[in-house]
Amino acid sequence: MFSRWIDAIERAGNRLPDPVTLFLWLIAFTLILSAILAWAGVGAAHPASGDQILVRNLFSAEILRRFLVEMPQTFAGFPPLGTVLTAMLGIGVAEKSGLISAALRQSVSRLPRSALSVAVVFVGILSSLAADAGYVVLIPLGALVFYNAGRHPLAGLAATFAGVSAGYSANLVLTSLDPLLAGFTQSSAQLLDPAYQVGPAANYYLMVALVPVISIAGALVTDRFIEPRLGPWTGTKVVDGRPPDLSVDEKRGLWWAGATVLLFAMLIAALVIPEQGVLRDDQGTISPFLNSLVALMLLVFLIPGLVFGVVTGGIRSDREAVQMTADSMSDMGLYIVLAFVAAHFLAFFSWSNLGIVTAIGGAGFLQSLNFSGVPLIVSFILVAALINIFIGSASAKWALLAPVFVPMLMLMGYSPELTQAAYRIGDSFTNVLTPLLPYFPLILIFGRRYVPDFGVGNLIALMVPYSIFIGLVSISTLVIWMLLGLPLGPGAPLTASLN
Repeated sequence: MFSRWIDAIERAGNRLPDPVTLFLWLIAFTLILSAILAWAGVGAAHPASGDQILVRNLFSAEILRRFLVEMPQTFAGFPPLGTVLTAMLGIGVAEKSGLISAALRQSVSRLPRSALSVAVVFVGILSSLAADAGYVVLIPLGALVFYNAGRHPLAGLAATFAGVSAGYSANLVLTSLDPLLAGFTQSSAQLLDPAYQVGPAANYYLMVALVPVISIAGALVTDRFIEPRLGPWTGTKVVDGRPPDLSVDEKRGLWWAGATVLLFAMLIAALVIPEQGVLRDDQGTISPFLNSLVALMLLVFLIPGLVFGVVTGGIRSDREAVQMTADSMSDMGLYIVLAFVAAHFLAFFSWSNLGIVTAIGGAGFLQSLNFSGVPLIVSFILVAALINIFIGSASAKWALLAPVFVPMLMLMGYSPELTQAAYRIGDSFTNVLTPLLPYFPLILIFGRRYVPDFGVGNLIALMVPYSIFIGLVSISTLVIWMLLGLPLGPGAPLTASLN
């Protein structure tokens, strides 16, 4: 029954037009809906300031002028665009020189076939340390890992996407998201208790526990459902279930490329570790290093890719190297077109205030349920997951929801740290289902490398099982945490006591 339901989703999704046309339809729908709701006076009161937020008519002269005047800035300012194109300059050289393929074949030959799924999900989860880099780098690599192992590359793509996106709430180390969310949580808690403090590690213990849980769940979905549904991959020859052996030149090229990566890592360490390091700011934090990860990613792929190409004879002149970068950009042509229409859809959606009004309405709905205990926390997670489909930014949603739910749940005896943990879970497992995710078009492009007619329906059908099962195991983990009364992080209890 579940398989038939997924098949129905896929068929329905594939009846949709090309993704570019789909985004144009979404723009048209948003325009019409905004006009109707604005005419009806639909709005909501901001939970923090109390200001009335009304849906704005996108057909107004002001919005029309803004659309035409800011069109280049809207396109150029599309969040993933600069990250994707910058990183792809380096990745393109590493890929077209043969470095990535050789490195993956070498790693696959050493990794048991049964461990591939859990490995790509696990690495995907950890990629949130580098912000959104996992979408650009790891997802296509996950597909390549499966491809080189003779397994279906779309299964590798889906598994890595699940780890990067649906597993965004978990990690073994603190990421830039932790202090960002903690700041909103603390200021919201101080509405009731001016002395309340929420540390960056408020959810650390739970986030660490979720890593193996999500990794295993993602691997089981991949092996037991996604791959059997996709069927065997016939797009490449596999010798005795393993990828072809490396040539002597490829082995020598890998050695030199590996040495280059090691030297590069030592150089970065020398710029980061010392207290007065170049990649530290005046306060001694490593924010400059974290903010330069995209540029460093470009170099860490570009330089070893060049070295590998020169050693193996794949690059014999500077012209060939430059042509590789040009070819990598030409491969991104469809993504650039998609980015243009997606950027304007997100802009229109933001200008209309539909996302904010939806978020506030969801908060009001949850308050009206009058739940308590585990049902209340689970309901909050589900509301956050639903709102996540309409507003992609984790910090933007929490800025709206925290002033409502943190004080409300504090008055009911639940700590701000617990409310934040529940929000983080809800904000993660539906990431893989929403076309409003800025990287959603990019995932489609990666899929079309292997299946030319890979569409929105195919991608959503692949990701629905991950969303359901990762959501279930994540929610279950938090419920068990609550029942056992375990701390969420250092000094982060489940209950709140007001001073």
